[in-house]
Amino acid sequence: MAKLVFGMNQSLDGFVDHTQFGPSPTLFRHFIGEAERQSGSIYGRRMYEIMRYWEDEHPEWDADRLAYAAAWRRQPKWVVSRTLQSVGPNASLVGDDLECAMRKLKAERDGDIAVAGPDLARSLTDLGLIDEYRIYLHPVVLGRGKPYFAGPRPPLRLVASDRIDGDVIRLTYAPA
Repeated sequence: MAKLVFGMNQSLDGFVDHTQFGPSPTLFRHFIGEAERQSGSIYGRRMYEIMRYWEDEHPEWDADRLAYAAAWRRQPKWVVSRTLQSVGPNASLVGDDLECAMRKLKAERDGDIAVAGPDLARSLTDLGLIDEYRIYLHPVVLGRGKPYFAGPRPPLRLVASDRIDGDVIRLTYAPA
């Protein structure tokens, strides 16, 4: 049975914004390893459109970016959207019954499936379907933006903490 994992970079004050802070080279290599091990990813429309950046080669990419793109392209993707009519390679649109589709996906797959984006994570949290939350805590304060938890924080218990690089700690929580 697959495990749905919601993980994102987060500021000290609880916000996620990839334009305000990004991963160090060490953290980026960590994310390459994560992408290589994942059984797939689930996206909402907005996050999927951001991540489609990795579909095309860019001449300025270094070896790490090429490795991440290759891992991302290989994994299956499921896109939850009411507005998209089609999605790119190795991706499928999720129909209207999110709960049924996600329960089926979890039952039919093994390994970790990444959940991308706070709004989608909130919907899946409300359905009791997120198995693990991974907060990559960065030592920055944004003061505003999109919060990691788009709704009320669910009851959680800390199951692990890992220093990923000199500045970033990964906090891993399971539903309580």
